[in-house]
Amino acid sequence: MTQDATPHQVTVWHQFLSSGWMLATGIVSAAGLLVIAAVDHPHRTVALWLLIVSAAFLITGAIRVAVSPRGVTAGSALIPVLRRRFPLDRIQSASARWTRPTEIGGWGYRWSPGLSSISLREGDGLWLTLAGGNQFVITIDDADTAAQLTNQLLAHGRKDH
Repeated sequence: MTQDATPHQVTVWHQFLSSGWMLATGIVSAAGLLVIAAVDHPHRTVALWLLIVSAAFLITGAIRVAVSPRGVTAGSALIPVLRRRFPLDRIQSASARWTRPTEIGGWGYRWSPGLSSISLREGDGLWLTLAGGNQFVITIDDADTAAQLTNQLLAHGRKDH
C-alpha cells in the first residue's frame, strides 16, 4: 500500500485463505459418516450427530477477511453469515507478525479469556487490540497491509472527532 487512506477515498483490503487439510477432513469425514448412517442403522443417530464435527472443519476451513472504513470483518467463506465484525470504534490498534497456531490456541476458531483467533496455518497474522484490552488474531496472508490500513483508518477517524 503506497498511499494513505483519506476521508474522500474509499480503501478496502480483502483476502481469502483456505486450509486444504481442514476442508479435506471435513469432506471425507462427512462422506464416511453419511455412508455409515445409510448402511448401519444401529449407529445412524451417532453418525448423524458426528456430522457436526465435519461441519466445523468445513465452516472454519476457508475464511474471508476484509478491512474497510466500517472496520475489520473475518469469517467463514462457505457460510458468510458466520463472521466476526469489529467496527473501528472497537479497535484500539492493529499490528502484524509471524504467528503460530499453538501460541493462539490452535487451528480453527479459538476463544480464551483475553484472546480469540481464527487460524488456518502458521504465518502472517493480523493482531487487533480491542477496546478493553482483548486481542483478536487472524492468520492471513498480507497481514501487514491489513494492519497498516486499519491503523490509517483509525487515525483518520480520531482526527474527525
